[in-house]
Amino acid sequence: MPELPEAEVAARQLRERVVGAIVRDCWVGREDIVREGLSALQWFRGAAITGVERRGKSVIIAFLRAEQTKFLAAELGMTGLLLFRKAPTKYPQHTHFILHLEGRSESEIRYWNPRRFGRLSLLDQPGLDRYTSRRFGPDPLVLNPEKFVQLLSSTRRRLKPLLMHQQAIAGIGNIYANEILFRARLHPDQVANQVTEKAAMRLHEIMVGVLREAINLGGSSVRDYFAPDGTEGQYKRRHLVYAKSGEPCPNLCGAAIKRSVGERSSFYCPRCQRIRRLRIR
Repeated sequence: MPELPEAEVAARQLRERVVGAIVRDCWVGREDIVREGLSALQWFRGAAITGVERRGKSVIIAFLRAEQTKFLAAELGMTGLLLFRKAPTKYPQHTHFILHLEGRSESEIRYWNPRRFGRLSLLDQPGLDRYTSRRFGPDPLVLNPEKFVQLLSSTRRRLKPLLMHQQAIAGIGNIYANEILFRARLHPDQVANQVTEKAAMRLHEIMVGVLREAINLGGSSVRDYFAPDGTEGQYKRRHLVYAKSGEPCPNLCGAAIKRSVGERSSFYCPRCQRIRRLRIR
């Protein structure tokens, strides 16, 4: 958390409100929050913001100065947020980086990250290419169904870890993996190449549908997530299984939602999401 929908919401708000702004100054509260490119910080002062996009769970901001383009890549990690100045902030001491802007309606972009699992990177174009190639597989919103079916059929990974593996599919984390698999009636520990082609196609359709609906509802405000303008995401109201251990299955099958304890807890219905194995003749 945040995951793909929350990063997409952040990118869209930034694109709408800060493209065209000029960077007046940059403030760094902790130098270790900048993973790469701190020595290039001076270049960004006076640069214009020309674009904002999302890659996986990261937000990429493009800057232009003297006919040269550079980028700020913000990893949101588990607790990272990009916030405008007026957004209410718990524990402001966890604001570690600020871009001071002029020329648009928002005067600041703040990077707030209490647990600091995410970092910022200041990159030129070759640096951005390296950053994205080593971190991100295909984006689930543009991955076509046939490629998705091929991905599943080519591996014995379990479904949930596969959906969350950023080099395989970029942007899905624990919340949305649980919600997607429940709607697809597939067990989190189902072996991927034991999923039928029909079930894999349905899983792809549900994956895209869940992510798009979550984006439209502003993401899921779980724990400390807020959009840059401080608004909460309302998709948490659509969660069917995440963090609902012990509650009745929403399918009214008579079972209760179960939680499996591991590195990332899985929430699933043991009756609706049974592990299935293909019969080999």
